[in-house]
Amino acid sequence: MVRIAVLGCGRIGVMHAANIAAHPRARLAAVQDINRVAAEAVAASTGAPVMESAADIFASQDVDAVLIATATDTHADLLEQAVAAGKPVLCEKPIDLSLARVNRCAAAIRGVTLPIQIGFVRRFDPGHKAVHDAVQAGELGDLHQVIVTSRDPGFASEAYLATSGGIFRDMTIHDFDMARYILGEEPLEVFATGSRLAAPALMEKLGDHDTVTVVMKTASGKQAIITNSRDAAYGYDQRVEAFGTRGMAVSENRRPHHMTLAGKGFTGRSAPLLHFFIERYREAFDVEIAAFVEAVEAGRPAVVSFEDGRLALVLAEAAQKSVVEGRIVKVTEVE
Repeated sequence: MVRIAVLGCGRIGVMHAANIAAHPRARLAAVQDINRVAAEAVAASTGAPVMESAADIFASQDVDAVLIATATDTHADLLEQAVAAGKPVLCEKPIDLSLARVNRCAAAIRGVTLPIQIGFVRRFDPGHKAVHDAVQAGELGDLHQVIVTSRDPGFASEAYLATSGGIFRDMTIHDFDMARYILGEEPLEVFATGSRLAAPALMEKLGDHDTVTVVMKTASGKQAIITNSRDAAYGYDQRVEAFGTRGMAVSENRRPHHMTLAGKGFTGRSAPLLHFFIERYREAFDVEIAAFVEAVEAGRPAVVSFEDGRLALVLAEAAQKSVVEGRIVKVTEVE
């Protein structure tokens, strides 16, 4: 059994703790949060002990690996401490909001062979992965375009948005990773445009955007197009499309069931989209934990690496620079 401790008992930490506890080859070794009450609630539901500090978890001989689901500004510090203690890590995205801090973290862990996995859970979604696999198998011929649509069902709180790092680092970062994953090549140029359409006063106050489009191009000319909105009236919209010389592959939205209704004056009425990321990517979160357990058991590199996390943030920085300066940005300008 791989004994995994969870740092951070907010919404996503609670979910990860339950998934670890349910995995047949893992055991939830401990939980910890600066909010003791939150940690005790997870402990009560899973039977795991509560530890007083992250340092206690890193020092424990009863902990084989750690999952970091704490506030973003603690990720890099905790990741470095875990690696120094010899603990494999699954760290939620982003590694940090500052690319300079992520680069320092990369330097600090350089040469480490422990599995370090970043929480880009969408790679483990069966539909999204099937698109990737179809591209890799050559079923689409020569790939020309990847189109990623990601729209949230409504705004997070102003307090969250104010500390999120902005839409590119917080939300689009998943889509930057998905584009890289399916393209199979690194984007070299980024053009982004942003608008304040859904909540203009709030976005003006925060210096952010609620509606963005990003166009990226690789050295061979392959294109990736990303569209985001913070506020989709119809629900959590998650679609991926790959287009090539021999055809197209599409991963569609998920619903509670696939029944459609037809009646007088209407056809094709279906259930609402699954509410938000925990519901939409329920299966993917399970597979993510399984992949981490397998990497720890085998002592091999994680399937979503630290460098994947760093490069997604590089693209976020390029997109932010593009919006501010109104031009195409070469990735080399921000690396």
